[in-house]
Amino acid sequence: MIFAIITHVPHLLQKKQYFAYAPYVREMNSWIRNADEVILVAPIAKSAKTPIDASYKHENIELMPIAGFDVLSLKTILLSIYKIPKISWQIYKAMQKADHIHLRCPGNIGLLGCLVQILFPAKPKTAKYAGNWDPKAKQPWTYKLQKWILSNIFITRNMQVLVYGEWKNQSKNIVPFFTATYAEADKKSIKTKDLKRTLDFVFVGVLVAGKNTLYAIQLVEKLAQKGFDVRLTVFGEGIERDHLERYVALHNLAEIVFFKGNQNQEVVKMAYQDSHFVVLPSKSEGWPKAIAEGMFWGCVPLATSVSCVPFMLDYGNRGTILTMDLEKDAQIVQLIIENQVDFDLKSQGAINWSTKYTVDIFEQEIKKIILNESSFKN
Repeated sequence: MIFAIITHVPHLLQKKQYFAYAPYVREMNSWIRNADEVILVAPIAKSAKTPIDASYKHENIELMPIAGFDVLSLKTILLSIYKIPKISWQIYKAMQKADHIHLRCPGNIGLLGCLVQILFPAKPKTAKYAGNWDPKAKQPWTYKLQKWILSNIFITRNMQVLVYGEWKNQSKNIVPFFTATYAEADKKSIKTKDLKRTLDFVFVGVLVAGKNTLYAIQLVEKLAQKGFDVRLTVFGEGIERDHLERYVALHNLAEIVFFKGNQNQEVVKMAYQDSHFVVLPSKSEGWPKAIAEGMFWGCVPLATSVSCVPFMLDYGNRGTILTMDLEKDAQIVQLIIENQVDFDLKSQGAINWSTKYTVDIFEQEIKKIILNESSFKN
């Protein structure tokens, strides 16, 4: 089987191996496990390899490099008009050669893939929509267009679309799905996390405005002002880092807020194991990987009500849905901190839920999807 992947994720070649963002690559390794040949249609990374990059595990990969583009300004729109025909032709050639077409959405390249795939109604296809599928979510028009194309079974044929969460009134090709980081072999008994010691909070994510890292810092700051022995470890890089570090310095928080930058999976895993809470006050998510990972190791999640987060947290029974009112959220977390029994119940609930979604189960489900393609033809 020739498996074609159409993605906006930048890739780089190093020592005859293709590298990209590690969580994405780990997932794609599950998709391509049984493929004879893999065609990657993707942009080339402009930066060097980082600790959060990983390599594909496949011996026969062909990379078809394409130009990236955006439509954020008049200049980039004009450049995009010039680039799009060539990119579309490259996508077409990859799809023509493939036995199975796989789209990664949302994204500009994913949008072009959505349009080009219409020309291949008979070919088996899958799309992974890694963003927020909530029909009521406020999103760019390009995201909404991708959703419309993917769920329109008249123009999009023989495709299964994997989305996060279960939503009402969806077309029959929409399949609720999940993402996994850890394997069955990673499961182990988690010791009760004592609330009498220093209370550890962890944030994992890109340091951009949409992730609201500052709110996580302010939440821990508010708890410290209330007299609690707390600290926050921040993993990730981004354009907001300087601003966040200035805030920490200005408010004398250097002894309770620590920036660790990008770290590999093992380092982050150890942080989850040592932490009481995982915090993600994000404005938008698909499947918030950091929340699911933290829950796997018994962290009580504190997250905003976006995408499938309410479902993940069982509407507050195995975590706390942040209101983004600092005083109110601090009071809610304080109640958890002051009640070991309540904390333990939420922590165990988080473990019980997250450990259902392992890499082993993920790969089984992926295999079923690929093998059962004919049942979704329309």
